Amino acid sequence: MAAPLTATPTDLYGLTLDELRFLMAQWGLNPIHASRVWNRLYLGLASTHDEIHGLPERVRAGLSTHARLGGLSVSSLAESTDGFTRKYLLGLDDGERIEAVLMRFTGRVTACVSSQAGCAMGCVFCATGQMGYRRHLSTAEIVSQVVHVARALALGPEPSRLRNVVFMGMGEPLHNYDAVMKACGILRDPSGLALSAARITVSTVGVVPGIRRMADERSPIHLAVSLHAATQDERAALVPAARKWPLDELMDACRHFCDTLKRRIFFEWTLIEGRNDSELHAHQVGRLICELPVQVNLIPLNPTAGYAGTPTRSEAAKRFQRVLSDDYGIPSTVRQRRGIDIAAGCGQLASPS
Repeated sequence: MAAPLTATPTDLYGLTLDELRFLMAQWGLNPIHASRVWNRLYLGLASTHDEIHGLPERVRAGLSTHARLGGLSVSSLAESTDGFTRKYLLGLDDGERIEAVLMRFTGRVTACVSSQAGCAMGCVFCATGQMGYRRHLSTAEIVSQVVHVARALALGPEPSRLRNVVFMGMGEPLHNYDAVMKACGILRDPSGLALSAARITVSTVGVVPGIRRMADERSPIHLAVSLHAATQDERAALVPAARKWPLDELMDACRHFCDTLKRRIFFEWTLIEGRNDSELHAHQVGRLICELPVQVNLIPLNPTAGYAGTPTRSEAAKRFQRVLSDDYGIPSTVRQRRGIDIAAGCGQLASPS
């Protein structure tokens, strides 16, 4: 579907290549130039109209009139002491602010991006959930975060290319389904950033309609489900959204996803000492998911001001892993902690009030 014409300048980062061609024609500009504009946006990582080189003057003037490059302003930048993580506080046009994170691992660099300002899901241990919901982000605001990280990598002292994107920042991606999936399509375009679907992961607390829609639409994007508990009562206490989408409905949706797409699901489990990190809890989750093709990501709790829990000890995490592996044949990893000293870890992102 073509993007609608509007009286205000159109943010180019919110357009597919076909939409850009359509709008250029509507603006009276030869759409043959759309591919060059696209190339400069995503390969040249242009930050201003002046950096979109190689266009006739009439086309440059038309773009300046009808379109904008909605780059996000950097309100602040924090870098971890180990040098592996960088967190950006980014300003939106209406004054809202979001956080995005650049994380370096051996052999790869990952951008963790936000899908909403705030979050309506209210997970008790999550800083974004504690701040409440503000609004959805537009497709352009989502893509702009990725471009911002890609540009920072390209212009760094050791230039490199972004290869991985995870929707694990602020917000619930499947609550903002259309904008997130359109952004994924733009990021995957082979003539642009050309990110592989296998290198994009969407994380959800269990928005059942979104999981089913991903399956029915044959989405190639990886899915991660934040589980955190294996009984309805325990899960609802940690993840209030479980009251709307109970555990049995969530598991039915996960089975539908796996059966339809013939792909595995990643389950995320935040390990909280004394709350969900015992061998009994490991057996409960093992029995719950053992018939599905899965990988479990174990995430020691990261501290937030609004939750008094503490992260599990390494010995308990290893016992949890052994139960999953030895008793149920379920592979798992303990998430590498990144950026905890700058509140850039999983569950720590929030914008200042």
